[in-house]
Amino acid sequence: MQYRKLGRTGVEVSTQTLGAMMFGFVGNPDHDECVRMVHRALDAGINFIDTADMYSAGESEEVVGKAIKGRRDEVVLATKFFFQLGEERNRRGGSRRYIVRAVEDSLRRLDTDHIDLYQMHRPDWDTDLEETLDALTDLVRQGKVLYVGSSSFPADQIVEAQWAAERRGGVRFVCEQPQYSIFARSIEREMLPAAQRHGMGVIPWSPLAGGWLTGKYRRDEQPPAGSRFAPSDNPAWRQRTVDVDPSAPARYDAVERLSKIAEEAGLPLTHMALAFVGEHPAITSTIIGPKTMAQLDDLLAAADLRLDAAVLDAIDEVVPPGTDMPGIDHRTGNPSLLPQNRRRP
Repeated sequence: MQYRKLGRTGVEVSTQTLGAMMFGFVGNPDHDECVRMVHRALDAGINFIDTADMYSAGESEEVVGKAIKGRRDEVVLATKFFFQLGEERNRRGGSRRYIVRAVEDSLRRLDTDHIDLYQMHRPDWDTDLEETLDALTDLVRQGKVLYVGSSSFPADQIVEAQWAAERRGGVRFVCEQPQYSIFARSIEREMLPAAQRHGMGVIPWSPLAGGWLTGKYRRDEQPPAGSRFAPSDNPAWRQRTVDVDPSAPARYDAVERLSKIAEEAGLPLTHMALAFVGEHPAITSTIIGPKTMAQLDDLLAAADLRLDAAVLDAIDEVVPPGTDMPGIDHRTGNPSLLPQNRRRP
């Protein structure tokens, strides 16, 4: 396992991040196995773990807290806040009121006295960004949080956050967590260059495009049992995203072409997809999100794999640089894209 500096912080993190989204009832409800997976990752050299308060409604944080007990000093621990938790209407977003409560809840579930990297899970278009940054600055000064970051922010919000922090003499976002994969490359146009200009680390999520780049979803074949698109597991999701999604045929075509490129390179498609993300010079660490130990071992085998120019050029022929496959949603929730804000009254 190799390591890179997280932006300009001086903190070294592994080039793979263990993502804990699948820990808990949403993915793997077996806490003991999840704990073993964390230990396996740490033993393999991963020192960066990413979770969020909303993953399995807090259960993921609890699992991570159990797993790192006795090994806390080995871990650069990251979690996130923003999404609605509970029915109380103010338990969400980027307000000071919510942040001071959310961090205490995360600290309790993680069973730790500080969070190394506290990230805003999505932009809050209804809250003054300066209010959010002021609240996060206070958490850093109190020692509850060491660094702060953003997730799924568009380029203009990344830049605005940097400027706002400078204006107010507060802490700045040291990294961004965007969606990035062979299927989701539009961030190469503006977001990644913005992060590079401001010396931010980048820790992308969904490098396997929700499982599409594992090769397990094939035209006219039933998705494997246990996969997110399996009819028995989530029929509504499969109906919406595979069977009737107009983007599905293009994705099947791309998977077939990419599988051939990987085969000619002597690589599993999964490994090629992970290595592709790590090749971009803006990327600090790629988030892997295994649900089982077998998946974890396979993903670890791709750590620090490099692709040559011929393979990268062939991938560019399938999905050109700076573009997304049809149907990709970067989930920024930007209200400027709503119809009522794109048309004159």
